Amino acid sequence: MASHRSPGRDVEHSRRHAVVCGLGFCLAALPILAAGKALDEKTAASGLKEALGQGTNRAVETLGQVDGYLKNRDVRIPVPEKLGSAAKTMRKLGMGRVVDELETSMNRAAEAAAPLARDVFIGTIKQMTFKEALGIVRGNRHEATDYLAKNSRPKLSELFQPIVSGQLESVGATRAFSNFMKKAARLPRMGESTVDLDQYVTGKALDGLFLLIAREEEKIRKDPLARTTDLLKTVFGGAQGDQTEKLPWWKKLTSSKP
Repeated sequence: MASHRSPGRDVEHSRRHAVVCGLGFCLAALPILAAGKALDEKTAASGLKEALGQGTNRAVETLGQVDGYLKNRDVRIPVPEKLGSAAKTMRKLGMGRVVDELETSMNRAAEAAAPLARDVFIGTIKQMTFKEALGIVRGNRHEATDYLAKNSRPKLSELFQPIVSGQLESVGATRAFSNFMKKAARLPRMGESTVDLDQYVTGKALDGLFLLIAREEEKIRKDPLARTTDLLKTVFGGAQGDQTEKLPWWKKLTSSKP
């Protein structure tokens, strides 16, 4: 038998629903909590800058050493995509050494340029406002890396390109690329392919840097053991906004790799 609610109960239910919704709205508007206390903008900024400093230092140190790019499959710089079919054909024809020489020299150039990013990162982090920092700390994955990429990548690209160009020349990449293109030109159906090697290596080198920084950020947000200082524990130990899973932009850089 169906039950019937009285008008009085319906009114009471509506009131309770309104109170709960209102409470949820108010809680969402509160500052995020860290160790049970409201997190102020200054503390958020200090913690975020420390986290970014830690992440950028590790990324630069990791990639700015011999084999930093070359032996890391996630950031290794391959032959440009438009030359990929030529590279595969050359390997099949026993000319793999030509391809390897080009890839090695491109990665060596990126490794030499990576340390230049440190000062640019430091300057960008210092310019972050308290309000920006608090908003980023409220995020849940890679908002800090997004901020860093937006505000430092153009300057880094401008700084990297001439250094990469010089390094490509000094490590033999320019010669290796010329040799590659001569061999590729002899292949059937190769067609005309033009590649700005300086621009290509610069872009890939920066992709690798931001990928590693994003991973460091995600570690600090998700793993308590990655919060190596009291400040990081204070800022990132509380609720960190919406924890809904989503694919970070930096994972898209490697999602198509075998």
